Amino acid sequence: MSASRFALATLAMSLSLSAMGADSHHSGHGHGGSGGEPGEASAVSRTINIDMHDNYFEPESIDVKAGETVRFVVSNKGSLVHEFNVGTPDMHEARQVEMKMLVEHGVIQGGALNHAMMEMDMGGGHSMKQDDPNSVLLEPGDSREVVWKFTGAGDIEFACNVPGHYQAGMYGDVNVN
Repeated sequence: MSASRFALATLAMSLSLSAMGADSHHSGHGHGGSGGEPGEASAVSRTINIDMHDNYFEPESIDVKAGETVRFVVSNKGSLVHEFNVGTPDMHEARQVEMKMLVEHGVIQGGALNHAMMEMDMGGGHSMKQDDPNSVLLEPGDSREVVWKFTGAGDIEFACNVPGHYQAGMYGDVNVN
């Protein structure tokens, strides 16, 4: 096995283990302890537009009701790759480790994503595709939707977990009433 293939296989295993370990303590993307679950488009009560700029979101906080299903229309207005991810602070902390690996392995390249590498078969049906229901990873100028049902109160926020972005203030509060 070549060194680059070994590095990619190691990354895939690390991402899988990180996600599995995160779930065991109510963390990870879109799973237990998240204060929500993937929503059904037919149940959407309203749409919230989220603009991502280089290291901040507009709006910076949102109010939702427990049980409400929201469609987020997320647009990257910045010059760098950004993520919109709904979850708890613990989930974001775990996700930041994964995102760091994506940068280190060249998947995230400043203002671009290496789509070929994201789609690469890592074996066992695994890839580096970013397709979690509570998250979108966007290049500059891109826009996508996230439909999310807020199932209850808790410490919930939306954040960009690309290395350094959360620490620079790229997160916002979700106030569940």
